[in-house]
Amino acid sequence: MDAPRQQPSREIPGGGGNGFVMLALLLFILVLGASSTVMAAAGDFGMASLVPACTIAAMFVLPGFYKLQPNEAAAITLFGAYRGSDRAPGLRWTWPWMGKAKISLRATNLISQMIKVNDQRGNPIEIAAQVVWRVTDTAQALFDVDDYRSFVLAQVEAAIRTIGARYPYDDFEHKEVTLRGHHDQVSTELRTELIARLAVAGITVDECGFTHLAYAPEIAGAMLRRQQAAAVVAARETLVAGAVGMVEMALAMLSEKKVVELDDERRAAMVSNLMVVLCGERDTQPVLNTGTLYQ
Repeated sequence: MDAPRQQPSREIPGGGGNGFVMLALLLFILVLGASSTVMAAAGDFGMASLVPACTIAAMFVLPGFYKLQPNEAAAITLFGAYRGSDRAPGLRWTWPWMGKAKISLRATNLISQMIKVNDQRGNPIEIAAQVVWRVTDTAQALFDVDDYRSFVLAQVEAAIRTIGARYPYDDFEHKEVTLRGHHDQVSTELRTELIARLAVAGITVDECGFTHLAYAPEIAGAMLRRQQAAAVVAARETLVAGAVGMVEMALAMLSEKKVVELDDERRAAMVSNLMVVLCGERDTQPVLNTGTLYQ
């Protein structure tokens, strides 16, 4: 049989009270104790019995004080049992036998280490991400995982590996979702993946994105040459398409205006010459033909 799954902890509000009221009570006890000591020294032995009582009361009240800054919380426990979380900033007080574990609720910016991942096509790539996270449930962060900060680091790396292997780094035909070409979409999926992974620790992710994305050094040179070749081919395709259009326009205008009558052979020669001129990488050199096309 499978072992029963542990139920997640849930934050309970409360657990602490206003510390200024107890501070006023402590000052009253101290003043009363000091007055009793002075009057006992003056011969009023009836007040001497208040001195030990005031001392015990002060020792009881003093350990219960704690303070909270804005966006900070304290999980209150009683002999290990969770009793609630106090999020009210300022001077606070609780019973001295209650445990107090403070935890920050502020947004934390994390830049992950650069890790190597194989993309969807098996190409090794290097990825690093920036993640802004914060604690939303203090009970889960403190009691459901051993160390919530280390847990975040481990889950961020796991999520980056998952997303990095889900898509190819690049698509030269621009038909697929890629890590490099669809940054917003991939970052959204990375945030969704992280939120799902960190929910068990009571942590959410406000934003995330890649800070480094590149081919691994062992294939970077080959991929760069491939990109350059693809760029050259794309440029050639555009150049040829434009040249064909210009040749068609030139032939149509010559026929429409009846500048010259061209048979099939002359038309083919003209098309060949125009394509050479329009598609050549170097300037063409004019050749003076003193004969005819057939001699």
